[in-house]
Amino acid sequence: MSKKSYHVAVVGATGAVGLKIIDLLEQETQIDIKEVTLLSSKRSAGKTISFKGREITIQEAKQTSFEEVDIAFFSAGGEVSKQFVSYAVASGAVVIDNTSEYRMSAEVPLVVPEVNAHTLTEHKGIISVPNCSALQMVTALQPIRKSFGLERIIISTYQAVSGTGIHAIDELKHQAMKMLAGEEAKASIMPAKNDKKHYPIAFNVLPQVDLFTENDYTFEEVKMIQETKKIFEDPNLKMAATCVRVPVVTGHSESVYIELERIATVDEIRKVLSSAPGVILQDSPSKQLYPTPLYAAGRTDTFVGRIRKDPDNPYGFHLWIVSDNLLKGAAWNSIQIAVTMVEKDII
Repeated sequence: MSKKSYHVAVVGATGAVGLKIIDLLEQETQIDIKEVTLLSSKRSAGKTISFKGREITIQEAKQTSFEEVDIAFFSAGGEVSKQFVSYAVASGAVVIDNTSEYRMSAEVPLVVPEVNAHTLTEHKGIISVPNCSALQMVTALQPIRKSFGLERIIISTYQAVSGTGIHAIDELKHQAMKMLAGEEAKASIMPAKNDKKHYPIAFNVLPQVDLFTENDYTFEEVKMIQETKKIFEDPNLKMAATCVRVPVVTGHSESVYIELERIATVDEIRKVLSSAPGVILQDSPSKQLYPTPLYAAGRTDTFVGRIRKDPDNPYGFHLWIVSDNLLKGAAWNSIQIAVTMVEKDII
């Protein structure tokens, strides 16, 4: 373990993921933090956040904000990353970016520590955190892939509104109260803030996450496919995705169908998952034990259950995967990356 101490910055300190990162840094014991800089938009500058018993004033993010910063966590959206990441790297900081801005860049490692920590040594100042849905899926599938090979993935997601941010959570709650009171529920965020139409998410299910692309897949679905192939370093992996938004505050759920390269049994897959890092097996149908987002919320692990062999394909299996999209899906994975880099002494 390195004996260094680090100056850490959090960009997007007042956002849903930024607040989780700050909370995790406060609890972190493997990184010796000598100083914390909290950065946000001009609108939030001047507010304070408590960190280890002292109040830290949030500053407006500027090009000069990263002098003497060692680790910079970015979670303020792609435009902010595009504007400031290069200045952070030029100042000598290692950037751990939670946006989609650099994920598919050939020179930027896309990292889930349980899956491909070895790529961290290839970084050139930026490490990207995958899409939250892809992240929890690859965490669960990696031990299966390692043991039995992986030919195909077909995934349907059930994604919580917190993946869109704090305002989406507020809108869900407001709509629910309006509907329960028999009043009209107005929508301005879901399914995609920048799209032409908006629909209520309370008591509803929306088969659209992000904008549609030219091939009628959404950007979320395209990201899941492309990022999974990059993380697994397997461009020939067969994959399709349908991403759906559901009226859950926190915790993404996924119905995943996989085809293996070698025949396996349900018990063999359970055994592999039971000892996998970052994975908790919850799979006992007779006891109605399976993962739910309400249980996963606030936990850093990825939960797997409902493991079934496909009745028509000896290589096919169905799984149910659940994780807290703000923790393992973003903030916790970011902290894991930083801890791994400190352990390897590559910061």
